[in-house]
Amino acid sequence: MTAITTTKLTSSSKNEADTVSTTTTMTKDNDSKAKDNPILMGKNNPLLSSWSSESFNLPPFSEIQPSHFEPAFTIAMETHISDLKAIACNNEPPTFDNVMKAYDTAGRSLSRIASVYGNYCSSLNTDDMQAVQRTMSPILARHRSKAYTLEGLFDKIKAVHESDMGSLTAEQIRLVERVYTDFVRAGAALSKEDAKEYSDISAKLAELTTEFMQNVMKDEEKYELVLTKEELEGCPDGLVAAAKTAATERNVKLPTDTNEPHVKKQKVDESKEQQEELYVITLSRSLVEPFLVYSTRRDLREKAWRAWTDRGSRKLFPKERDNIDVGTDILKLRKRQAELHGARTFAEWQCTDRMAKTPENVMKLTQDVWSRAIKAADFEKTSMEEYIREYGSDIDKALLPENGGQIEPWDWRHYAEKVRIAKYDFDESLLKPYLSLDSVTNAVMSVANKLYGLKYIKREDIHSFHPDVDVYEVRQNLPQEGNSEKDKLIAIFLHDNYARKFKSGGAWMSEYRTQTKNLPPGCDSIESVPIIANSNNFAKGEGGNTLLSFDDANTLFHEFGHGLHGTLSDCTYETLASTNVLTDWVELPSQLMEHWLEQPEVLKQYAKHYQTGDVVPSELLDKMKAAKAFNSGFDTVEYTSCALLDMILHNRESYNAEDGFDLSTFEEEELKKLGMPHGIVMRHRPSHFLHLFASSHYAAGYYVYQWAEVLDADVFAAFKEKGNIFDPELAKLAREKIYSSGNTVAPDQLFREFRGRDPDVQFMLKKKGLVREE
Repeated sequence: MTAITTTKLTSSSKNEADTVSTTTTMTKDNDSKAKDNPILMGKNNPLLSSWSSESFNLPPFSEIQPSHFEPAFTIAMETHISDLKAIACNNEPPTFDNVMKAYDTAGRSLSRIASVYGNYCSSLNTDDMQAVQRTMSPILARHRSKAYTLEGLFDKIKAVHESDMGSLTAEQIRLVERVYTDFVRAGAALSKEDAKEYSDISAKLAELTTEFMQNVMKDEEKYELVLTKEELEGCPDGLVAAAKTAATERNVKLPTDTNEPHVKKQKVDESKEQQEELYVITLSRSLVEPFLVYSTRRDLREKAWRAWTDRGSRKLFPKERDNIDVGTDILKLRKRQAELHGARTFAEWQCTDRMAKTPENVMKLTQDVWSRAIKAADFEKTSMEEYIREYGSDIDKALLPENGGQIEPWDWRHYAEKVRIAKYDFDESLLKPYLSLDSVTNAVMSVANKLYGLKYIKREDIHSFHPDVDVYEVRQNLPQEGNSEKDKLIAIFLHDNYARKFKSGGAWMSEYRTQTKNLPPGCDSIESVPIIANSNNFAKGEGGNTLLSFDDANTLFHEFGHGLHGTLSDCTYETLASTNVLTDWVELPSQLMEHWLEQPEVLKQYAKHYQTGDVVPSELLDKMKAAKAFNSGFDTVEYTSCALLDMILHNRESYNAEDGFDLSTFEEEELKKLGMPHGIVMRHRPSHFLHLFASSHYAAGYYVYQWAEVLDADVFAAFKEKGNIFDPELAKLAREKIYSSGNTVAPDQLFREFRGRDPDVQFMLKKKGLVREE
C-alpha cells in the first residue's frame, strides 16, 4: 500500500487533505486559553520554534510531544489565514505574482507542522497521538474549508485564471489551472449555504476516516496468534526467527482465558523455559503471508487468515469496534459531496480530475484484465488440484472436488507454493537468504546511482523520531567540467523499515518538506531541499539479519520509486512539485522502479547470501524467472476485485438500507456477480480497506495501480528495446518526464513526450502472463 502524505493543507490533489487538513474556527474558550498559557502562545513549543539548529533544518524530533500539536496548529492556522487574507485584501489588481506566487508560499508554518503531524499519525501513533488525531481531524478539516472559501480569495484566483496569460511560462499557466481547479473541487464556487454544508461534511468525514484508520490499527496492535516452536512446522528459519523477534518485542505470554474469537487458548506453563519458546504471528503482512504459505497446520492457517481478513470488522473483536457502519456513513457523505458539485455519483466526480476521466473508462480496463485473470486463476487451481491428486496425503485429498471438498482461501498460497516447487523446482524460501534488507537497500540505491547519479550517505549522527529510522544525505553527482564540487545535496532521506507497535500497516512514502524554488524572502535556502521518508513494515529478524521475500523486496523498490519522485522533483512551485500529481500518474514512478529488482544485472551484483557473501546462483534466478508468471492469476484477481468493487461501490446512487444497500453483504453479492473464483478474496476487504476509507484520495481510485501498470510496463519496455536497462539517454528522459516534472505538465502529455505515442496495454498484459508471447 502507498499512502502519500502532503504538507500543503490547501491542496486537494493529495490524500492527507482529507485526513490531516483543515479549518481554523477555534472557540472563544480556546482563544482565552491561548492568551493565558505560554505553551499555547508558542513559547517553548518545538513545532513553532526555529529548526535552524537541527541538521538540514530537520524537525526537532527528540523534543516533539503529542501535546505540542494542538497549540501549534492553533497559532499556525491563524497565521495561514492571515497570509491568505493578505492576498484576498490586496488592493492592487490581481496578477500571477500577488495571487498565485503568494498563495504557493502561504502558511509555511502550518505546512511544516502538518507534515510532522501526518507522519506521526502513520508512524508513531501512540495512544496520546491518537487522541490528538481524533481532536484535530475535524478542526483541520474546517480550517481547510475556511481557507478555500475565504471571502475574496477565490475571486482573486478566478480573475487571474480568466486573464490573458500570454506572458506567463507554461509552468505558471499550469499552476493557475491547478489552483483554480483545486479551489472549485474544494467547494469555493458553491453558494454560501452549500459551502457551509460542504464544510460540515468535510469535518465529519475527517472524524470518520480517522476512526476507520484507528480501528484497523488497534486490531493490528492487539491481535496475536501465539504459537510454540512445534506449531511452526513447515515454516522456514527466517520466518521462525521473525516470529520469535515479534514475540520478544511484544513480551508475549500464552493466553489462558478469553472469549474473543481467533485468539488461541492454551494451558500456561509459567516456567521460564517455555516462555522463552513462544512465537507470535501478528497481522503484519510480512508475517502472516509467509505463514499462510509455509505452515503445514491447516487449522492455524485458517485462524491466521480469518483474523487477517476480518481486521476492522466486528468479527475480530466484537465488543470493541466495527468499520462497516463507519464505512457506510463515509459513503453517504461522499455521495452528498458529489451532489453538491452537480455529479451523479462520487466516482463520476472523482474521475473528472484523473487521467481516466470517467468510471466507464476505468471499468473498460479493469474488466478486460478481470476476464483474463479469472481464467488464469482457474488454471492455477486446476494445477493445485492435480498436484494434490498425485502427491497429496489423504488429508490433502479431502480438498478435491470429487471428495466433496475445495481449496479454501487459507489453502491457496500453501498449495500454490508446492506446485511452484514441483513444476519449476523453485522454492522461494531458498531465495530469501540472498535478499537481506541491507542487500536490497544497497541494490536500490545503486540503481538510483546508475540511472540518476545519486549517492546515499548514511548519517549515523542524525537521529529521527525512532531508533529504527536511518537518515541519509542524498547527493547528486555533478559533471566535473566547470564545477569545483563533485556533488551537491538534493534531499534528505528517512528510511523506516520495520513493523512495530503504533505504526500503520502497509508501506508508504511521505514528506517532511517538499521541494520548491519559490522561497519567501530571507528564507534559508536549505528549505528548498526536500525531506523524503519511506515507511515499510518488514518483520525484524534476529541478530540484525532481516531477510525479505521477493514481494517485500519489491515493496522496498516500489516505495523507493515514490521517494525518487520527491527527491528528483525540480519544480518552481511547491503546489506542483513532487507527488502532487494526478492519482493515476502517481504510481508510475514507483511501479517503474520495481522492474530493476528482477533484472539479472542487479541481482547478480547485490543479491548475496547474508552469512557467506556468496552471490545468488544463476540457476536459482533462472528458476525464479520461469516461475514468475505462476500464480499471477491469483495476484491479479486479488487486486482487480478490489479495483472493480471500489468503482462499483462509489458509482452507486444510494447507500440507504431501504434501497437495498448493506456494506456487510455488498462484497459477497458483487463478487458473485463478477464470478470470483472460490479460494480467493479481495486483497483489502471493506472493513480494512484503508485506501478507500482512511481518506478519499484513492476512493474510486484504487484502479490507479493497474492504470499505472500499463504505463510502467510500456516505459520499461523502452529500456529493454535499447538493450541497456541503464541507458543514459533514456534515464535522462525518464528523470525529466517522469520523476522531475511533478504536475507542471499534464501527465498524458508527459508520457507522449517520453514514448512518442500513447500507452499500449499489451506490455502490461505480457508482464502479467495474461497473453501469450508471440
